[in-house]
Amino acid sequence: QVHVVESGGGLAQAGGSLRLLCSVSGSLFSINAMGWYRQAPGDERDLVANITSGGNANYADSVKGRFTISRDNAENTGSLQMRSLKAEDTGVYYCVAESRDPTGGTRYYYWGQGTQVTVSS
Repeated sequence: QVHVVESGGGLAQAGGSLRLLCSVSGSLFSINAMGWYRQAPGDERDLVANITSGGNANYADSVKGRFTISRDNAENTGSLQMRSLKAEDTGVYYCVAESRDPTGGTRYYYWGQGTQVTVSS
């Protein structure tokens, strides 16, 4: 069984910062990519940022220059440093880890329960 746990959410003022942490544990193949998604009330879950095992990062246009994703491959942890927060950054942030069976190529996606981020304007 695989567990993905997010932490670090909370309330911040516009212009402030928060750092989200993601910890992945359990029996799984090596993690290829880790990512963060955001879901605002009434909206779909959208990609915020992801990062490969090699450190290549990809960001949504809305967070470029403000958010930084990182990971520790040895510890199976990841983080999302959020700066210059805006009210529209409010939502539930989910961490996802993708691993792949090296023999058959099947991909597995493991999601956390999410952590609430609220930015007051």
